Amino acid sequence: MPGLILIVEDEPDLNHAIDYSVRKEGYQTRRALTGAQALEQAFLEPVPDLVLLDLMLPDMSGTEVCRRIKADDRTQGVPVIMVTAKGEEIDRVVGFEVGADDYVVKPFSTRELVLRMRAILRRTQSAPAEVDEDELVRFGRLKLDKAAHRTWVDDEEITLTALEFRLLTTLLDRKGRVQTRDRLLSDVWGVQAAVTTRTVDTHVKRLRQKLGDTGAYVETIRGVGYRFASSPQGLA
Repeated sequence: MPGLILIVEDEPDLNHAIDYSVRKEGYQTRRALTGAQALEQAFLEPVPDLVLLDLMLPDMSGTEVCRRIKADDRTQGVPVIMVTAKGEEIDRVVGFEVGADDYVVKPFSTRELVLRMRAILRRTQSAPAEVDEDELVRFGRLKLDKAAHRTWVDDEEITLTALEFRLLTTLLDRKGRVQTRDRLLSDVWGVQAAVTTRTVDTHVKRLRQKLGDTGAYVETIRGVGYRFASSPQGLA
């Protein structure tokens, strides 16, 4: 399963230490000290399998680097782990809003970092297993294999990020019941934000776009949050 990891960290000693630990586990690496270098390295072929991204860079923010990586067709599926000294929940929310898959706060154990990398890479690199039709969750034109993190609309497989899949399954499991943004932030993102955050709205919008017509299953409850339709009848 080892793959290619892009390490983006502006502190040379820490950059080297992470590089050493990651290579010791059998991974190949690329390294960058600035946001500009990170984007240059991210778009080189082959694109990295995962990016370890510092939030505080000398030329641009890590969130901007993440946003550009996720906005490009070549790299939008590349998972990003943000590595930063900023541990406030609002910083985590902003990181997740631009597409980060995980968040590690300094100081951290390199062992913990590698374990988190492995968990994400195991999910993204594993070959699709044989589909057991009896294990699929069905709702109208939508099908989910929760164990394999796979989603289909009709017979077309849709690629979702880990957060998008968790958001979809959370809403589907609670179909017919309104979920506030705060509740979704807590249950899907694992954060308690004391702000009206846009991150839920952003991810719901992306999820709907990927689901196409079946995105109509996710209903907006104005001023409250979202609700998955209780029945697919008459929708999409």
